[in-house]
Amino acid sequence: MREADVTECAAMGHTPRQALRAGLLSSSLCLTATVDGRPEAMFGLVVTNALCGEGSPWMLGSDAIYRQPRTMLRWGPRILSAMFDSTPVLENLVAEDNHRAVRFLRRIGFTIGKEVIMIAGTRFVPFSQERR
Repeated sequence: MREADVTECAAMGHTPRQALRAGLLSSSLCLTATVDGRPEAMFGLVVTNALCGEGSPWMLGSDAIYRQPRTMLRWGPRILSAMFDSTPVLENLVAEDNHRAVRFLRRIGFTIGKEVIMIAGTRFVPFSQERR
């Protein structure tokens, strides 16, 4: 588990295991990414407001997924398309110092907000994208 992910989970009041379980139980879409046959990341979409078409994408992963940048960039648009089938607006928070995640989010089309939101001593910034 990446240190940044552990820090983000702790800031949100969860262990990584609790965060994965909560994500699995509350997501309309939930997928696991494997590297060499081992599960290395889990991600999904929680529909936060069905009437307004809003959802929160989330991901929790190990360093192994960042050693596969082409694969991540190839699959990113496909996964976003599936998420946009459920909600036309995707938004959530990312730890400001999780530079890899912020860079990846930008690469797949998310806008990173400037407003800093403090949660349990960790600086988070919003990210969002609307279906085109």
